[in-house]
Amino acid sequence: MEKIANYINGVYTPPLSNAYLDNINPAIAEVYSLIPDSDEGDVEVAVQAAQNAFENWSTMSVHKRSNILLKVAQLIEDKLQAFAEAESIDNGKPVWLAKTVDIPRAAANFRHYATAALHLHTETHAMELTALNYTLRQPIGVVGCISPWNLPLYLFTWKIAPALAAGNCVVAKPSEITPNTAFMLAQCCIDAGMPAGVLNIVHGLGPKVGQAIAAHKNIPVISFTGGTQTGATIASIAAPMFKKMSLELGGKNPNIIFADCDFEHALATTVKSSFSNQGEICLCGSRIFVERPIYEKFKQGFVAATKALKVGDPQQDNFMGAIVSEMHYHKILSYIQLATEEGGTILTGGRAIKPEGRCANGYFIEPTIIEGLSYNCRTNMEEIFGPVVTIMPFDTEAEVLQYANATKYGLAATVWTTNLNKAHRVAALLHSGIIWINCWLLRDLRTLFGGMKNSGLGREGGFEALHFFTEEKNVCIKF
Repeated sequence: MEKIANYINGVYTPPLSNAYLDNINPAIAEVYSLIPDSDEGDVEVAVQAAQNAFENWSTMSVHKRSNILLKVAQLIEDKLQAFAEAESIDNGKPVWLAKTVDIPRAAANFRHYATAALHLHTETHAMELTALNYTLRQPIGVVGCISPWNLPLYLFTWKIAPALAAGNCVVAKPSEITPNTAFMLAQCCIDAGMPAGVLNIVHGLGPKVGQAIAAHKNIPVISFTGGTQTGATIASIAAPMFKKMSLELGGKNPNIIFADCDFEHALATTVKSSFSNQGEICLCGSRIFVERPIYEKFKQGFVAATKALKVGDPQQDNFMGAIVSEMHYHKILSYIQLATEEGGTILTGGRAIKPEGRCANGYFIEPTIIEGLSYNCRTNMEEIFGPVVTIMPFDTEAEVLQYANATKYGLAATVWTTNLNKAHRVAALLHSGIIWINCWLLRDLRTLFGGMKNSGLGREGGFEALHFFTEEKNVCIKF
C-alpha cells in the first residue's frame, strides 16, 4: 500500500514517528493509502527548512520567482488527468468535476499570483518641499497555511501561491482526509526548480500538526480555511501571540429568488448551487427563499430537476459522488433527521444510497430538499455542508432580508431579479461578504474574497492576498 510522505526541505520524507494514518476512498469505504501521522517534531524541521530558505527566496528577482511558479502551474496542467483522478479517489467527487473545476483552478491560482506579483506596487506621498514618504511591502518570513478537504488542491494552492509569490516561505498542512494531491504537488515543485525549503508540506491531524503550526513562535502568519469552531481554536492560540491571521470559515448562505427573475436560469443555477460537489462547498446556497407568486412553480421545477440528478460512482458520468468521509456522512444524515423532528417535510431525497457494483459500501446520500421549516430553526441556522437544502416562500424584501441575515454566518448570498434597482438595494443590505446577482460561483481572481460575522476574518484573493502576505513600512525622507 502506498505511503504518502511529507515534503520538507525539497525532498519527500517519512514522519519522525514513523506512524501512519489510514487514507480511505469514500466511494468504496476502503483504505487505499497511508498518510504520515506527523507531530510538532516534523513541523519544527519544516520551519527550520523554511527559515533557512527565506533569505534567498525573498531576495530573489520577482521575475525569477514568477517563472518558477508559472512552471508549477504548467506541470499541474500537464498532469490534469492524474490529478483529477487522485482528487476524486481522495474526496469522493466525480472525476469530471475535478478535471473541469478543481485542478484547472489550482493551476490558475499559481499562474494568477505568479503574474500578479510582477505588478505589486507601493504608494508614494510627497510633503511639499519637505519630505517624501514611500511604502515598502516586504515578505514577512515563514507562513503557516492550513487548508480543508472539500476542494483540496484548489484551496491549498489558493493559499500557498500568493504567499510564495510575495516572497515568503511556507509550512503547509493539507487536510488529513484528502492529502493526495498536495503530495503530488510537491513533485511539481521539485520539477519546476523551486529551491529546497521554500514550500514544506506536513501531513497529519489538526490537533497535532495544525496546532503546532498555529502555535509555533517562528510562524508569524496563519492562513486557514475550514470550520468556524476550528478557526476559533486557531485564533485563541495565534491572537495572544499577535500573529497575522486570515480565517475563511463556515457559511449558511441564502439564495433569494424574486418573482421577476429569469426563471429558467434561476432554476438551473439553483440546482448547481445546492448540490455541486455533494453540497460540500462553503459557498453553496443552502437556504432557498422564493417570492410567493412563483413559489409553487419554482418548487415543482426544482424538485423535478433534483430528482433527475444522477448520484453514484465518481468515476462514471454522475452529477454527485460520495460524501467525503464516514463521519461527515453520518453528520449529514443526522441533520436530515433533525429537520423532520423540527417539522420539516422532505420533498425529495433524505436517504442514504447504496449504488450497485464497486461502490455498494460507499458514503452516498440523495440530494435533499426540505420544506416547512421556520427560518430560525437549527436546520436553517447550522452549517450542514452536504446535499441538503431548505426552501420557503416570502412576501416582501424586508421579510426575506430578515430571513437571510438571521444566521451567525455571512459568507455569500445569491439574488435573482431582473430589477437593477432591487438588485443594488438588496445587495447593500445583505450581511454577506460575497453577493452574486443572477449567477453563482462566478469568480474573478482579481477580486477580494471573504465573509462577515462567524464566516471569517480578513480577505483573500487579488492584491488583498499579496498585501496580507507582506509587511508594510513607511519610509520618510526629509530633504
